[in-house]
Amino acid sequence: MKINKKQVEKVKNKMNKMLKKTSKNVIMYCKTNILFFTFVITSLFSASLLRYFTFKTFFSLSPFLADLAFILIIGSIGYFLKPKNQFKYFFTWSIIITLLCIINTVYYTNFLSFVSFSLLKTSLQLGDVSDAVIDNVMELKDFSYLYQILAMVFVNKYLKKKDYYNKVSKIEKGKIRALNTMVVGLITLGAFISTLSSTDISRLSKQWNREYVVMKYGIYVYQANDLLATIQAKLNPLFGYDEAARNFRIFYQEKEESPKNKYTGIFEGKNIIMIHAESIQKFLLDTSFNGEYVTPNLRKLASEGMYFSNFYAQESVGTSSDSEFTNSSGLLPASSGTVSVSYFDRNYVTNQKLLKEKGYYVFSMHGNNCSYWNRNSFHKSLGYDNFYCYTKDYDIDETLGLGLTDKSFFRQSISIIKGISEEHDKFFGNLIMLTNHTPFTDKGNPISDYEVTYKYTDPVTHEEKVAPYMEGTKLGYYFKSAHYADEAIGELIDGLDKEGLLDNTVVVIYGDHDAKIKKSEYRKLKNYDYLTDTFLSKDDENYQDVDYYEYELNRKVPFIIWTKDTKLRKKIQGEYTKVMGMYDISPTLGNMFGYKNEYALGHDIFSIDENVVVLPDGNWITDKIYYNRSKDEFKLLNENETVSVDYIEKYNQYSEKLISISNSIIVYNLIEKTKEQDSIIKENDQ
Repeated sequence: MKINKKQVEKVKNKMNKMLKKTSKNVIMYCKTNILFFTFVITSLFSASLLRYFTFKTFFSLSPFLADLAFILIIGSIGYFLKPKNQFKYFFTWSIIITLLCIINTVYYTNFLSFVSFSLLKTSLQLGDVSDAVIDNVMELKDFSYLYQILAMVFVNKYLKKKDYYNKVSKIEKGKIRALNTMVVGLITLGAFISTLSSTDISRLSKQWNREYVVMKYGIYVYQANDLLATIQAKLNPLFGYDEAARNFRIFYQEKEESPKNKYTGIFEGKNIIMIHAESIQKFLLDTSFNGEYVTPNLRKLASEGMYFSNFYAQESVGTSSDSEFTNSSGLLPASSGTVSVSYFDRNYVTNQKLLKEKGYYVFSMHGNNCSYWNRNSFHKSLGYDNFYCYTKDYDIDETLGLGLTDKSFFRQSISIIKGISEEHDKFFGNLIMLTNHTPFTDKGNPISDYEVTYKYTDPVTHEEKVAPYMEGTKLGYYFKSAHYADEAIGELIDGLDKEGLLDNTVVVIYGDHDAKIKKSEYRKLKNYDYLTDTFLSKDDENYQDVDYYEYELNRKVPFIIWTKDTKLRKKIQGEYTKVMGMYDISPTLGNMFGYKNEYALGHDIFSIDENVVVLPDGNWITDKIYYNRSKDEFKLLNENETVSVDYIEKYNQYSEKLISISNSIIVYNLIEKTKEQDSIIKENDQ
């Protein structure tokens, strides 16, 4: 075939012209979209920075595509504005993105999770804990996101000098650029969606595993989805009820009855005094400085009573209020928001209500404002007859930290309980502690004079020396505060005994949640070199790290059941190491005190061979492994054990079912509505 040189040349010329025109158009597009590009690039970088600060991963394709799609779509709307007004739009979004990244980085650093819009309701509580917030949050890295705002200001100032906006306004066709940018954003979104599995989509809709959602979808899609979920929470009762009610019925129809055991009815008819031990972790009972234990009174009570040393709180964003709810109801916390604020007006089956049916007078006590965590309404919903709190029922004679001191609170509570015991044959009281609340200081000063130093003999001079050790550290302040709380508990037990209130009473103590102290503080505890008064660096061969799993397992809290009755004590005394969660309290105590919560998700710990503790984020723990749902990995807790794929899949499905059922009960008020439906059906059948 003969090649026509003229035709080839003609084609080349056309291609060259096309390339030149395309190149010219691209250059012109770039020159007239500087502000938009600045917004896109800085927003992407901020999202990558957040991933680095939280997951230690700067780039990952899936969240990058999701972030880019989101930014392009919201950025396209800016083109509907005239060029001179576009800066206001992009700058406003830059401020939102900067704040969003700062808040989430701070929150993740302190709570290992991401912020939900539903927390806005509970943010009103911050007025009561402002000292705790200020003391516990900001680090230098958290301010790095401010670069985006500065970059936008700098670029805008530069463009104004170049008369950029006037020049652009003459050539820009806003609607066309908006449409084109939107199309590119949607194409990017399509590319992202193609990477998703059905599991990924399911987790986005359920939202309970926030870490996984951010890892897969990026921070912007997560936050947008969370906003929709928060709005939907108000509409949820209108949608999806039938399926939720069906799954609810099936779950409880298939739930096995717990068999009786040697502890069945052992405490029936006894009074109950429950102590909600603020921020008390299990490891405190095993920690000492120079031979003096941090919590000697709790150690004594644990050694004399039933001590569950492998116990987890299962709280979510509602912290103390979540623990109260799970302890009382045997359900898990809400996936969005907190039960105490968002869903307190539901009808739950609780220990308090079941004990009232057995003739108990049930009450709660707290040395803080009655409205904190909406307790004045929340406690009525749980079934308490009375809530004794702060200025309403107590003399404010001593304050420490966030309110009335625990010692004053307990001292005054004893006289109130004495009066209750004279009027009622049986009673149940929950005493909620306060002083050992973050920031574990009183206006920056230590709560107690407990020494967190290290005393040793100098190997060279043989002189007795004292090394500062934990003094002035966050963890050091926590030890001092916890020691004070332990002293208060000791005084409470002595005071109750003197008034004769322990003769027919069982004392139950539970840590409500961990102290939310960072891993870096525990690394200091493990890596102190007293001879040099320094902390070992990561490069030192003797350095001991605190990894994710060690930190998570260390979040255990104590659960103790104690009685003064020596005969009963002999029957229950001992340490119980089987893994246990807050939702196991209701069925375990119910078996002992003679009531039954048929809706509790947990188990009587003495009536089950293998227990599993499901955490609100989807992680779960057995005696064999700690499973991380978001990373799909686990840590063996017993080197001699092995686990199969079927074992993991079994508990993955079970944990997801429990979270779903619990959340459905809370959101749809299923217990009350199902009973109403059953009642109507029964009437119609008669």
